[in-house]
Amino acid sequence: MKLYRNLSEAVVVTLKTIFEDNKYADKVLEKTLKQNPKWGARDRRFIAETTYDIVRWYRYLLAVSGSKNDDYWSLLGTWLIWKNIPLPDWDQFKNLNVNSVKDKFQKEYPLPVRESIPDWLDELGNTELPSRWAKEIKSLNNEAEVVLRANTLKGDIDTIQKQLMEDGIETTINSKFQNALILNKRMNVFGSQSFKQGLFEVQDVGSQLIAPFLRAEPGMRVVDACAGAGGKTLHLSALMQNKGRVVAMDTEGWKLDELKKRAKRAGANNIEAKVIENSKTIKRLTSSADRLLLDVPCSGLGVLKRNPDAKWKLSPDYISKVKTIQQQILSEYATMVKTGGMLVYSTCSILPSENEEQVKRFLNSNTSFELIDENHCWPSDGFDGFYMALIKKK
Repeated sequence: MKLYRNLSEAVVVTLKTIFEDNKYADKVLEKTLKQNPKWGARDRRFIAETTYDIVRWYRYLLAVSGSKNDDYWSLLGTWLIWKNIPLPDWDQFKNLNVNSVKDKFQKEYPLPVRESIPDWLDELGNTELPSRWAKEIKSLNNEAEVVLRANTLKGDIDTIQKQLMEDGIETTINSKFQNALILNKRMNVFGSQSFKQGLFEVQDVGSQLIAPFLRAEPGMRVVDACAGAGGKTLHLSALMQNKGRVVAMDTEGWKLDELKKRAKRAGANNIEAKVIENSKTIKRLTSSADRLLLDVPCSGLGVLKRNPDAKWKLSPDYISKVKTIQQQILSEYATMVKTGGMLVYSTCSILPSENEEQVKRFLNSNTSFELIDENHCWPSDGFDGFYMALIKKK
C-alpha cells in the first residue's frame, strides 16, 4: 500500500493528543475524522486502525524502536516495518534502520513488554489470576470483533439478518448466543437504514449475557441502577417484550438523555429514566424492584480489546477507589430489591477483587441475600471479559 503524508500526520497528531493530553482514543479519533470529511472510507479506516494498534502495542513498539516516549513518528515507522509496509523516504523515518528494527522484533521480551502493559498491571494480574493471566492478557491484545444484538422488539434474528443483508451488512449468527450477529467484516454500521430503524444495537456478546442473567419477565418492575447510555436497559426492555417497567437510573443526566434517544429508535416504550440526585433517590425506591441490575463502575480490564488506551490511563489508586465505589453501590442499592426479588452484580473486569470477592463481602454482611448463580465471560473465549452474579433476597 502507498502511504500518504497527510494520513500519517493525522495518526501522529492523534497519538500525541491521546498520550500527552490524556484524552480517550475514541473521542480523539472521532474529532480527527470529523475535521476531515473529504477522506474516503479506506483512509479513515487506515487512520483509525493504525492509531488503535499503535496505542495497543505502545510499550512493545517503544522497546523495539528504542525511541523516546513522545517520538510518534518513530513509533509509526516501527509499526509499518512490523506490518511489512514499505517505509517512504521521509525525513521523519531517517533514524529507523529497517533491518535493525526487524531483528529487534525477533528478540524475546518480558511479558509486560511483549504484551504491552504497565509493570504494575502485570504484577496485579499475576497475583489475582496466576493460572489465567498470561492467556487473558494475550487475548485482550487481539482486535475485538464487532457484534450486533438483534432488537427483538422489531423482529426475530433471522428476519433482521436478512434486512441487514439488504443494507449491505453481512453477519453470522452464533448459535451459542441468543440474539448475537457477528459482522463478517469491520464497517461503519451507524449510517445504515437498519440502524436508523432500530433493528440492532452494537453490543459485544459478553455484555449481551448480562440482561438475560437477571431473569426479568414481562410485567415486572426492573431497575437498571447504573444504566449509563443504556445498552443493557434496551436489552431488558426487549426481553420483557415492552411489558412492565424498566427504571433506568444514573448519576449523569446526559447519559440518560442519550438513552432516551436510543429507546425511541429501538421502540422500547416501557423505559422510565431517573437521575440519581442523592441517596434519597435510592431510599424512595426501597423494596420496589422485582429485579435490579447493578452494572457497576470498574477497571474495564475485560474490554481492553475495545479500549486499549485504558491500560495507559489506569492506576492502582484508581482501581482501589473503584472497588470502594462498587462496595457502596452494592450495599446501598440492594435495598431496592423486594423480598423474593433478585439482583445481578456485573462488571467488565476480569479481576476477582472486583468480582466474586465483592459478592462474598456483600453476602457476609447481608445474610438476607443468597448467591443463586455466577458466570464469567473470559477474553480467551474470543470476546470481551465480563463477570455476573445473580443474588436473591430471601
